[in-house]
Amino acid sequence: MTTEAVGAIRSRQSGIWGLTPRAAVALGLLVAALLALPSVAGDFLISLMVVILMAAYLGQAWNVMMGFAGLLSLGHALYFGLGAYTASALFVHWGLPPWLGMAAGAAVAAAAGALIGTLSFRFGVKGVYFALLTISFAEFTRILFDHFDWVGGSGGLFLPVTNRADNDLLYLRGSSTMFYYVLVAMTLGALALCHALLRRRVGFYWQAIREDPDAAAALGIDVFRYRMAAIAVSSAMTAVGGAVFAFYYNNLYPETTFAMHRSIEMILAPIVGGLGTLFGPILGAFLLHILGEGLTVATEGLGVDGIKLWFYGVALLVIVALRPAGIWPWLRRRLGLEARP
Repeated sequence: MTTEAVGAIRSRQSGIWGLTPRAAVALGLLVAALLALPSVAGDFLISLMVVILMAAYLGQAWNVMMGFAGLLSLGHALYFGLGAYTASALFVHWGLPPWLGMAAGAAVAAAAGALIGTLSFRFGVKGVYFALLTISFAEFTRILFDHFDWVGGSGGLFLPVTNRADNDLLYLRGSSTMFYYVLVAMTLGALALCHALLRRRVGFYWQAIREDPDAAAALGIDVFRYRMAAIAVSSAMTAVGGAVFAFYYNNLYPETTFAMHRSIEMILAPIVGGLGTLFGPILGAFLLHILGEGLTVATEGLGVDGIKLWFYGVALLVIVALRPAGIWPWLRRRLGLEARP
């Protein structure tokens, strides 16, 4: 490889994944603002931020499969629900701390993803048919859990609620502020994990497979192996988010936990913010939920039902039409946060 080619590759790596000094300062200010927010915010804003950060984290998890590896999953509620139910059931029945339940839920979700991936890739199920397969597994699991008495069946699984004035981080029992900080750590941790993965061989292989699987295979990349790795990482991350969701809301129902709208909510933030980017899912989650809540409050007295869902649909259409790459790549260029070759 020539010196010019090596320089071009390094320049491209810096421009995509590296941070300019201005970007590093912006990231530091964002982290500082997130850490300081509870000292000046009320209960409503903290609760809203919990929802936003949960959407940002789950969007990052889904982005690993679709944005990085090019695998369209429309049934990510499967992994979300498996993580939520596994951690909750182990806590309710055996008193297992949720952090251990998260690990178990992540393993169960990764096993489910491995099953779907094996069935799909070994039998040549691709594209939209792979997406339909993920929906089918999520729906099948919803029906199964509707009749699974150990997790409450259709009547729901309820976690014991203790005094939220006392924060118990070990068992995730506490106030919204505690969950806010947990989700800040998870969102930043997911950001760091994705950044690390994309700077390594697996990240470049994922992008090669996303752009052209046949060409990647011709170059000697084990397409099956690296696709399975993307599914495992994405499903495990999603399961951890589902567990935190369960311990925050303290109740689970199969028809809502495994519902199709749950999967769609995970998809929206990365698409609006910027599919395949690091900060896109975070930006998309903030924009969608802040504007959606603002519209809900503004139209509260008008009797307009489902205004938030209408807004999500319109926002998606506008982004696809005007900014098909998402808002973050455009905003990054406008703010000068992109490294120059």
